[in-house]
Amino acid sequence: MPRALLVAYYMPPAGGPAVQRILQFVEHLRAEGWALEVLTVRDGAYPNRDPALCEAVPSDVRVHRTRSLDPYAIYQALTGKEEEDLPTGSMTPEESSWTEHLARWVRANVFVPDARVGWWPFAVWRGRQLLNTGRFDALITSGAPHSVHLTGAPLRRWTGTPWVADLHDPWTDISYYDDLPHTRWARRLDAALERSVLRRADAVTTVSPSWADLFAHKAENDYHVVENGFDAADFENLHEAPDPDAFVLAHVGKLYASRNPTGLWDALAALRSEGAIPALRLRLVGTVDPAVRQSLRSRDLLPIVEEVGFVPHHEALRHMARSTLLLLVIEPFAQAEGMITSKLYEYLASGRPVLGVGPPAGDANALLRRHDAGEIVRRDDATRLREVVRAHYAAWSQRAPRQGASLDALREHTRRHQAHRMARVLNQVDGRATAGPADSSPALD
Repeated sequence: MPRALLVAYYMPPAGGPAVQRILQFVEHLRAEGWALEVLTVRDGAYPNRDPALCEAVPSDVRVHRTRSLDPYAIYQALTGKEEEDLPTGSMTPEESSWTEHLARWVRANVFVPDARVGWWPFAVWRGRQLLNTGRFDALITSGAPHSVHLTGAPLRRWTGTPWVADLHDPWTDISYYDDLPHTRWARRLDAALERSVLRRADAVTTVSPSWADLFAHKAENDYHVVENGFDAADFENLHEAPDPDAFVLAHVGKLYASRNPTGLWDALAALRSEGAIPALRLRLVGTVDPAVRQSLRSRDLLPIVEEVGFVPHHEALRHMARSTLLLLVIEPFAQAEGMITSKLYEYLASGRPVLGVGPPAGDANALLRRHDAGEIVRRDDATRLREVVRAHYAAWSQRAPRQGASLDALREHTRRHQAHRMARVLNQVDGRATAGPADSSPALD
């Protein structure tokens, strides 16, 4: 059986969506004909930890861990913040101290392409040792953080191992990129690193058709869509039901300031003032930015809000299944149309309908419409948001709540199927015979 080395920063006990993508390869590539070993960091700067996810790593998957130089130790020293407070997305400069301004400037201009770049020399050193054993037929670098991909070119050059770069997110087009105070030099260097990875990898995978097109316009290569997917086993035995006495609109995941859906809050405030949604409860599972909380307070919505905070992954899935309507928020940025988070696949698998706030012309809305599971509404369209919430509430109050996607119809979006796609890409770069060309066709028609 051929064997691949997967280089990834986020690996259990880390929590969060990036880990879920890594797990779909760790759990399912062997069934698709590829054995896997993982190279990761020993003690990473993880915004969230979910030790229970360690149980999802098969016992026959070897995990190699190395030390790292952690720039966030400097950030913690400057700001006094704990690990769970590490910044992971856009920040709000107007609310930050001078130390946070300084830390942000250092992050943007010293640690290029990202603050996990201190792991790069250790990953390259250990990766070369492992690949030189001769037991690996392919190399996968999977990130963000995008500094993970910088290991690919030297390892490819020194060992001749075919390399697949798996990009979860845009690089210099990521949603919070313009919030960082890059100098012109740092931007040029970052763009050059991005182009270098896209050009030198034997193949590039990403999560959506729009982002595959985005990367293809930057550098010529062989691009494939490998979705984030969901674990079917997590839902086949999930027997939670919505609360019959409360209409629960739930957001599961981090609610950054950049994702603050003020148009939806306006719609909910208007409906409450009309007395149209008396049993509405807004459940926020995960970290909530103070700016979001202030928006809710200013509209007198806090009395209907239940903040749950960060919970382990299995508990997050239970909250999805207990909800009447699930909220997806895509922050506004130039490449928002390609945003399909792993959370959306789990939303679909929960069987609950989805109300999205973001670009209606995007890949996420195409996925929802394909499975008749909801819709995405423009952020500023409070009128349409009000109509959608009212319609769902009316159906629920008549004891005929709207349903989401059928689990049986989602098989092509399972982690197993996405591992199959990745295996076909690996077969292609390794020159192995396949039943046809690698599956590069978008999953969203």
